[in-house]
Amino acid sequence: PQIWWLDPELTYGNAKPFVFTQGHSVCNRSFFPCFDTPAVKCTYSAAVKAPEGIQVLMSATQSTYLEEEGVYQFYMEYPVPAYLVALVAGDLIHADIGPRSRVWAEPCLLPTAISKLSGIVERWLTAAESLYGPYIWGRYDIVFLPPSFPIVAMENPCLTFIISSILESDEFLIIDVIHEVAHSWFGNAVTNATWEEMWLSEGLATYAQRRITTETYGAAFTCLETAFRLDALHRQMKLLGEDNPVSKLQVKLEPGVNPSNLMNLFTYEKGYCFVYYLSQLCGDPRHFDSFLRAYIEKYKFTSVVAQDLLDSFLNFFPELKEQCVESKAGLEFERWLNATGPPLAEPDLSQGSTLFKLWTTEPLDSVAAASSADLTKWRTFQTVLFLDRLLDGSPLPHEVIKKLSECYSSQLDSMNAEIRIRWLQIVVRNDYYPDLYKVRRFLENQMSRMYTIPLYEDLCTGTLKSFALEIFYQTQNQLHPNLRKTIQQILSQGLNPLPAIDTTAVTTDTPAMVLEDKVSEATNGAISLRDVNVSA
Repeated sequence: PQIWWLDPELTYGNAKPFVFTQGHSVCNRSFFPCFDTPAVKCTYSAAVKAPEGIQVLMSATQSTYLEEEGVYQFYMEYPVPAYLVALVAGDLIHADIGPRSRVWAEPCLLPTAISKLSGIVERWLTAAESLYGPYIWGRYDIVFLPPSFPIVAMENPCLTFIISSILESDEFLIIDVIHEVAHSWFGNAVTNATWEEMWLSEGLATYAQRRITTETYGAAFTCLETAFRLDALHRQMKLLGEDNPVSKLQVKLEPGVNPSNLMNLFTYEKGYCFVYYLSQLCGDPRHFDSFLRAYIEKYKFTSVVAQDLLDSFLNFFPELKEQCVESKAGLEFERWLNATGPPLAEPDLSQGSTLFKLWTTEPLDSVAAASSADLTKWRTFQTVLFLDRLLDGSPLPHEVIKKLSECYSSQLDSMNAEIRIRWLQIVVRNDYYPDLYKVRRFLENQMSRMYTIPLYEDLCTGTLKSFALEIFYQTQNQLHPNLRKTIQQILSQGLNPLPAIDTTAVTTDTPAMVLEDKVSEATNGAISLRDVNVSA
């Protein structure tokens, strides 16, 4: 659906109903009459009448409230594609967190949102502006949505939508918000003209996100996050097969296929690797930043195809054009766009090696490795990378999983949900009964797709389906009807045994090859949601 109506019980405050829209990629045609293609852009205005006590927000540059009539008026003064028109309404209050930013959230969540984001969003915006030119949308506000929000985050101009569940995972929150900040230039200002070339938004936004994190948090942190995502890409590649057409950057959209079904890690990470490769051809990434500034200036408020980007690149660097870099054997631009399989080249991540080689002294499936790490001193991305690799190796020898539980289980209890869900998947895939009560406790307290579906999928592939059914019957009333339906499908069909996999944000939602960041309601056990937990 495009418009999500939530009863009060499905919000954090349980006080008032809530509604939000999710337009990506072709859902807004059911919200208002439009040319629902990213090739067409226009300005818009809207008038929204709401009951007293309900705050209404839209992805617009101007808004006013006529109190006596209970009407909100909105105007977006810059042309945007239909999928970027968004609305949210509910028990929302705000706080300023910077000179051009505020956070909106339910009252019980606002203090947390302020503590996590106050002051730093402006730092990210300033870093982005220094790289890619002025931020053109005026305000950059963020609204935190209830756990029913079907993806991790969405780059609606002026007003990023983000799932509240991510608030507890600091490093994921940083990456997800910075990714949406990057979309202000790549995706929102300059948009892919066709959904078959989604990488023009997502690959460039991912590259820009990593340039911003390098400027603000250093190269080692960026390399660690990149290693984590590329790990997930190769996991997806192994599952899908190297000749799968969805691994192309220029995918073919068949009639009747929802473009969101083409959203996958290749859109993000293979797209990123191609953009990174182009930046390497320039020698210095700052030269490539200069090109991207010129590209934005030339094409802002329009929609482009890949050839526009590549022609502009070669015209900006005539010496590269003379060298015929577009035809370099094995790395031809045409091959990047149309070959299946993994990226033709990947970035050098050696600057992050001190952060992600903490556990390589012993084989991961050995008792020695199981007890050698001190997770309390690790960053979130170090821990999730470690746990993902344990997941890949599951089922593990019983003495290893027993030792892991003895050493880490109580430590992990106090860590964020991105870490806990991975440990619980390891518990499930190894049928480790002493820690099963923690799986129950986790699912009793989670209402979001990104933290429920991967566990239900794993529970249903092994011997624990009756345990999954029992938890579902106890908790179903706290789940959004769409999520309830998805889990019912998982429980009713039982899934074939999976190869070891994991995770987006989702972000963008759960089908094979679909993102967290932008959703279909089908499910497919082949790829767990968090494998695509990159924001939209």
